[in-house]
Amino acid sequence: MGWWLVNADTLAESRFVISPLAEATACLWTLEKASGAHPGEREWLDEHLPAYRARLAGDPITALLLKAARGRSWTADFLTPAPTGEGDPAFEEELSRVRATPPEIAHADIEVALRSPLPTALRRYDLPERAAGLLEWVWTRTVLPDWPRRRRIMEADVVARVGHLSQGGWAAALNDMRKGMRWLGGNRLQINTYDYPPRRIGGARLMFVPVTHRQAWTAWTSGRHYALVYPCSGTLAEPDRAPAPEALGRLLGPARARVLVLLAAPKSTTHLVALTGQGLGSVGRHLRVLLDAGLVRRRRAGRSVLYYRTPLGDALAASDAEARTAGEGPGGTLRPSGGR
Repeated sequence: MGWWLVNADTLAESRFVISPLAEATACLWTLEKASGAHPGEREWLDEHLPAYRARLAGDPITALLLKAARGRSWTADFLTPAPTGEGDPAFEEELSRVRATPPEIAHADIEVALRSPLPTALRRYDLPERAAGLLEWVWTRTVLPDWPRRRRIMEADVVARVGHLSQGGWAAALNDMRKGMRWLGGNRLQINTYDYPPRRIGGARLMFVPVTHRQAWTAWTSGRHYALVYPCSGTLAEPDRAPAPEALGRLLGPARARVLVLLAAPKSTTHLVALTGQGLGSVGRHLRVLLDAGLVRRRRAGRSVLYYRTPLGDALAASDAEARTAGEGPGGTLRPSGGR
């Protein structure tokens, strides 16, 4: 299996980072795979896959480059630079690192991914520019129009994982992050199940990077920046717009109950406004009451403040669900409370 030896200082300085380039790359891999992991992803593919295929059909060199750089168990390093973790870089700033790759480095990275010599058709100086151009197309056409919502989903995942970390340590925060990854203890982090030699990353910056598609990979740059890209727990599926359970609505009021139900996963005020259709002032008042009652808490994530349910809020929502389940017959319909 592949695992990293992470010293205490590196672990203490590790952080969660949101990367527009990583999100665009995850979208590119999903388009290349042409299959979705859930209904929201499949709907997204239905919308964008025809144009993507047309784009590659008109550019066979870039199509060959992508196939070669995306090896069976290794991706050409220049395509997936690790974020630096400095500030909040724009997509264009991150993409410039791909575009500035020296051609000879791109050639060498592709040969590692292929495990064979570079194909004759790819012995060109413009491979980094072509790769950057494709990523820019994916970003502009498929990511940018929906970037605010995608970012909220990723920020919510970060808040949830930081909460797991504070309550249960690194094992609780990392073990379900991506397939094959788990905390082994003794400063050992298993990153996949491949038979790779251990890698010592002491003295480097380690970052965990969420993306909204079901994609995952590792990245490192010059032995100083390491990144583990993982699929966050939120998806691009349409939100559940069903009303709040009737009993909970009678207790809290239907609008406030709806806010509490939606906070099973962390969300910002603007996200709640979009989901509920309520005004910003109304949602703010509901959140204040729920905060004062100890049913929700809040935490800052980047530029957003995210709200999430407390154990008491979870218990209240769960007890309402249990009460409704107890009143259902085998066929899932309500039983009468008395009589035959």
